Amino acid sequence: MTAFIDEYRDRSTVEFICATLNKEREGGFLSSRGYRDAKTRAPSARQVRDRELVKLVREIHAENYGVHGVRKTWHALRRLGVITGREQTRRIMAPAGVAGKRKGKNPVTTRKGKGVDTRPDLVQRDFTAKGPNQLWVADITYARTAKGFVYAAFVTDVFSRRVVGWALSGSMKTEALPLQALNQAIWNAKSTAGLIHHSDHGSQGGFNRSSQQFDREGVDDGGRVRGCEDQWCV
Repeated sequence: MTAFIDEYRDRSTVEFICATLNKEREGGFLSSRGYRDAKTRAPSARQVRDRELVKLVREIHAENYGVHGVRKTWHALRRLGVITGREQTRRIMAPAGVAGKRKGKNPVTTRKGKGVDTRPDLVQRDFTAKGPNQLWVADITYARTAKGFVYAAFVTDVFSRRVVGWALSGSMKTEALPLQALNQAIWNAKSTAGLIHHSDHGSQGGFNRSSQQFDREGVDDGGRVRGCEDQWCV
């Protein structure tokens, strides 16, 4: 209330503002003397601490690209040794003028194929291998950046747990993304005879298959998977 009077006292007297507020204000009583007492009264310990927290919360928010909400700000304060509750953190963030960024809708990285996939699952959830280049698994994930999403397709060797092929794109509209990762893996492999490549049932890039077995006959001299010559598979 004192902040409101401070804003308008150059247009009217404090007494007039208080009298007007008392007519419109339900409950309580405001007088010019009470206003002047509040202005000269020393700030309470809570007010002093709140001012310090407001400054600290603004610094934390700025250092974290303005995306931290209540929970992450609260954890950041605790890491700095500031003991405060989550509700107190929420209360402090209001006068600090900061708020967390709401997450947008997560992108879809797997779309079901329209038809029924009748190809057999050669893995049957048994993700083990006795040596390298016997079983590869593929997946697509994404990372949120300041300018949008970055999508990554990768192929992992089950035996070594090593990423043997990967590809990046700024859009899921790039249908060849998983094929680029697969071709990189094939190009680097010494042998693909008897290799099983396992992916989900998504339809990206023609990857609508649960499992597929490769041998050298399935790869041309350029290291590309046969059957995808119409796409950028290298």
